[in-house]
Amino acid sequence: MYNNILVAVDLSNDSQRVINRALKIADGEASKLHLVHVVEPVAAAYSMDIYAVNVTELQQEAINIAEKKLEKIAKDIGVSNNKIHTLLGAPAPEVRNLALENDADAIVIGSHGHAGWEILLGSTATKVLHGATCDVLTVYVGEN
Repeated sequence: MYNNILVAVDLSNDSQRVINRALKIADGEASKLHLVHVVEPVAAAYSMDIYAVNVTELQQEAINIAEKKLEKIAKDIGVSNNKIHTLLGAPAPEVRNLALENDADAIVIGSHGHAGWEILLGSTATKVLHGATCDVLTVYVGEN
């Protein structure tokens, strides 16, 4: 049914549940998946005195860590390197734009995040849904 699926992950332990659901709707074919993680700008994500740190270095470190984690996930499930995307910006519009650029026919995203990200990811999933130009599957990743 779906041949080009964008899977948005937050890189928490709950990401595997989202990926498993995406693989299921892809009939187990990892080649149908694109993985994306969006790193929010440091100044936007943290309410701290940003003058006390080197924001550029901190931002680049966050991107590097996210890239490595996403590469490992991709390797473990068989997604090729040209189908992994680590982006910087606001998650919802970045995910929607990437889906449009890659002509995705579905986006899969978690409906709840891990620990402190619960509220943020819930609103991110809603924001992705409103304005998406393809099907959006939200995967419940809260506690069972």
